[in-house]
Amino acid sequence: MSAVQKIVSEGNTVGGLIDSMAYDEEATRAVALERCNSIIAGLPAEERVQWAYEHLPSQHALSSSFGAQAAVSLHLLTQVDPDIPVILVDTGYLFNETYRFVDELTERLKLNLRVYRARRSPAWQEAHHGQRWQQGVDGLNAYNEENKVEPMRRALRELEVSTWFAGIRRNQSQSRSSSPFLDWSGGRWKVHPIADWNDRDVFLYLKKHDLPYHPLWEKGYLSIGDHHSTQPIHEVSTLEQTRFFGLQRECGIHDINLGDL
Repeated sequence: MSAVQKIVSEGNTVGGLIDSMAYDEEATRAVALERCNSIIAGLPAEERVQWAYEHLPSQHALSSSFGAQAAVSLHLLTQVDPDIPVILVDTGYLFNETYRFVDELTERLKLNLRVYRARRSPAWQEAHHGQRWQQGVDGLNAYNEENKVEPMRRALRELEVSTWFAGIRRNQSQSRSSSPFLDWSGGRWKVHPIADWNDRDVFLYLKKHDLPYHPLWEKGYLSIGDHHSTQPIHEVSTLEQTRFFGLQRECGIHDINLGDL
């Protein structure tokens, strides 16, 4: 019996549905996700991580952009698993402050940092394509695919990740407003332990554990990515416009289909 079937069948029924063994794969997945999300919704974030470690496949990894509030997830996960691989996708265009922040947190939390990059250097890419982030939505998508999405896919494959943790929160953007605590596809799981946290929850956790915000936070950078396509909140009209010139909000990493890896 798979982990999905075991989790669902232990509950016998979910919303009037009978044991998942009676259903096809797609129905089983839907029932499993409903049950699992229901189980961990009432748990504090620390116990959500513990639950995932007890019930989901054991090859774990945490992705982090080392953004404004990244210290929360890094601390939360390493308290349960100090050696969890932490995947950073380095585009070569991160802020200098971000690189120093990575070094600071890696040393402080003794992170098992795994850095992945595009196969071509930034200079090589610019020689062929110019600055694609200035070439509209199509250019941005091509840039993000090569520099963010493909390296993340490669990381998940090479590390043979079965359970991927990420620090997504629903109040970060409209595109993340319906993010579940758990997602599943092709035998792989994605876990968002702090999906329902607000900015005050983040502040209180950082204060409790004496953890820092990204150094650019105090300068109005609420969402921090590449220096060429990130703006502080006081220079734009809405939070959505702080990334990618307001043309889009997501880079594509969190849209990766786990079933296609």
